[in-house]
Amino acid sequence: MKNLFYLILLFSSFLQANVIEVGVNKPIKSIKKAIALAKVGDTVLVHKGLYKEGNIVINKKIVFLGKDFPVLDGQKKYEVLSVKSDGVIVDGFKIINSGYGTLEDPCGIKVYNKSHVTIQNNILNDNFFGIYIQNGTNCIVKNNKIKAYGKEEQRIGNGIHCWKSDSLQVIANTVSGHRDGIYFEFVTNSIIWRNFSSKNIRYGLHFMFSNDDAYISNVFKNNGAGVAVMFTRRVKMFNNYFEENWGDAAYGLLLKEISDSYIIGNKFKKNTSGIHMEGTSRILIEKNIFEANGWGMKIQASCMDNEIKNNNFVGNTFDISTNGSLVLNTFNSNYWDKYEGYDLDKNGVGDVHYHPLSLFAVLTENNPSAMLLFRSFMITLLDKSEKILPSITPDNFVDKTPLMHSLSL
Repeated sequence: MKNLFYLILLFSSFLQANVIEVGVNKPIKSIKKAIALAKVGDTVLVHKGLYKEGNIVINKKIVFLGKDFPVLDGQKKYEVLSVKSDGVIVDGFKIINSGYGTLEDPCGIKVYNKSHVTIQNNILNDNFFGIYIQNGTNCIVKNNKIKAYGKEEQRIGNGIHCWKSDSLQVIANTVSGHRDGIYFEFVTNSIIWRNFSSKNIRYGLHFMFSNDDAYISNVFKNNGAGVAVMFTRRVKMFNNYFEENWGDAAYGLLLKEISDSYIIGNKFKKNTSGIHMEGTSRILIEKNIFEANGWGMKIQASCMDNEIKNNNFVGNTFDISTNGSLVLNTFNSNYWDKYEGYDLDKNGVGDVHYHPLSLFAVLTENNPSAMLLFRSFMITLLDKSEKILPSITPDNFVDKTPLMHSLSL
């Protein structure tokens, strides 16, 4: 009976909801006027056209729906759309030309301290910040196309910026040309899934102090650097693709002061460094592909209790590098294409331990200019000698069960 009562209430609310249409050929031509007339639960349907109404504020629970992508133009002066009510849906708009670079961080769309807001199927073009969730809960940002044209990171905001929020869903968005494609700070229990973040000035994804989040099946390609994860616990990164993040200080994935996390099933291809780790602990790195990177992984001496197992290392200039001699991490059952051991018992595991840290990798870590000697006969000879009689590379930097064949990942 209780469920039936709620269904009757829900149905009656639908019957009472109105559709208020806005358009050039409609009685109501102003979006602001339509919002003022709307009641909670109503739909404001905006028809195709160009609307220059300054800052549009939605301060009641409505469906704000665009037909044929009406254009909301901030004229380089205003925050275009401000959401200040719970339960708002924004769907089907083209939002352009927000204000620029003031202390208020003007946005294409900004959600202020609200919950259960959905922003979906919009096009955002040439805004300072694209979509900004401030202190939001249970909000959804889905299937938006967000593009800017920033040249310097100090002069542009982030594509999707989330601050001090919980239980967000950021799904299937395309972001380019911003400072960071997606930015999380103090965001918990949230998911970033199936997004494409490319050609951003700094990071494809950047998150700090954001615990218990999951990042699944995203593509981070051709950014200043791929992804930076900092000062965070219990991160899950599954089945992401990191590609062509090149530069002097670039990497597919930076892990800094991270603990108790999982990095599984990702592909790191053509990055300066596939993964760069500083101050990490208790990270499981499993079933990933490291292919054609400058460095497959850089593991600094400040890292401990990390396990790297069942990964493929193929075609990297250096598979592993470190800046110290203390080894507090383990390598188990990885495939290394540079491994030259044998397998007499044919069990698929090499009978000789593999030391993935080459002498030249150690030298270049301390003296980057040594890269000028790469592929020289002398360096090849030194590396071969080091494998026979290790002297500089740590003895315990070793995979005791190297695989003879690459894993099907």
